[in-house]
Amino acid sequence: MNYEFFIAKRIIGSKAYKSSVSAPIIKIGIAAIAIGIIVMLIAIATGLGLQKKVREKVVAFNGHITINNYDTNESNESLVPISTDQTFYPQFNSVEGIKHIQGVATKFGIIRTETDFEGIVLKGVGSDYDWSYLKDFIVDGNLPTYEGKLSNDVVISSYLANRLNFKVGDSFQTVFSKGSIEELPFQRQFKVVGIFNSGFQDIDKNFMIGDLSHIQRMNKWEKTDVGNFEVYLDDFSQLIEKEQQIRGKTPSFLDTQTIEEKFSTTFEWIKIFDNNTYGIIAIMIIVAGINMITALLVLILERTQMIGILKALGSSNWSIRKVFLYNATYLIGLGLLWGNIIGLGLLFAQQQFEILKFPNPEQYYVSVIPVHIGLDYIIGLNIGTFIACFLMLLIPSIIITKISPVKAIRFE
Repeated sequence: MNYEFFIAKRIIGSKAYKSSVSAPIIKIGIAAIAIGIIVMLIAIATGLGLQKKVREKVVAFNGHITINNYDTNESNESLVPISTDQTFYPQFNSVEGIKHIQGVATKFGIIRTETDFEGIVLKGVGSDYDWSYLKDFIVDGNLPTYEGKLSNDVVISSYLANRLNFKVGDSFQTVFSKGSIEELPFQRQFKVVGIFNSGFQDIDKNFMIGDLSHIQRMNKWEKTDVGNFEVYLDDFSQLIEKEQQIRGKTPSFLDTQTIEEKFSTTFEWIKIFDNNTYGIIAIMIIVAGINMITALLVLILERTQMIGILKALGSSNWSIRKVFLYNATYLIGLGLLWGNIIGLGLLFAQQQFEILKFPNPEQYYVSVIPVHIGLDYIIGLNIGTFIACFLMLLIPSIIITKISPVKAIRFE
């Protein structure tokens, strides 16, 4: 057996060690590492959870990448149609990693009731629309189906439903402009079959989802015309790479735009959480390291006579330093163990029971504080914390090399 490890093990297991003067300081050091890991786990899990949740919501209603015409139209209304007679539709097989592509269109309108009115954007979707991204946001009713026959069924947001006192089954009239003030507007009767709540007020207060055929008829488009294409990817982390590949596989008269470009303000906001997380990690590692340095110094001071005896028996400075580094490694491991048990326990409880909620959900786009538990960052955080603390402990262990055997043996 490695004799340095043997001595360290005997020190840790001795009753005198557990009842020594250094015991409270050692417990504080262990607690500091445990608390640090708990705080870091929570910071990373909630930061990634919020980013992931917000990203999923934006993508669900817009896709990862949109393909549209080159034009100066900066509004949400589709003005120039795109034919679905494209090589990349209905399956984008020329680029790997594309999960789904669908054609949609939008048109401005005004919902009119006997007592009120509200401006909206009708998002027209067809039989190719993937409702799986939207189903998690449905709070009442069901999702419609559009299979060729013109349907008046629509899905509206809970924001609009509350403002206009709509519920599932209600019918209402919507007015759409023909593009000229001299012409009478289009009037369409719709029926509410589902109500969604995305948490994004920019989406909830503006959009309702209906049959694409209505927009095609009002704009006098062909049945094969759409306003733009929405592309869904398998992996969000490949967004930029896939956008470039898609751009290269589409005709020159079509433009591509990522969801990050379309909602730049939102994505810049959620990236701020990365900086906050990095700051918290750095602070907690420094605090935990300082506490462990203090604990190691106290251990060395308490075992000065032992150091002197080991040196007198011929042990090298590095050999004695290894004894205390083994000891410190045990304490770091103990702190990491308890920190992970408590931290992951809290995260699992929040994930399962949604205990903590945001006081102002409209500011964060979610009502419940989301958590994302990933094995990759848990392992990385533990390894990084262990290495950082261990390297910090190499500095105070140098004190052992300055201890004289004669003075150490006589040390009281």
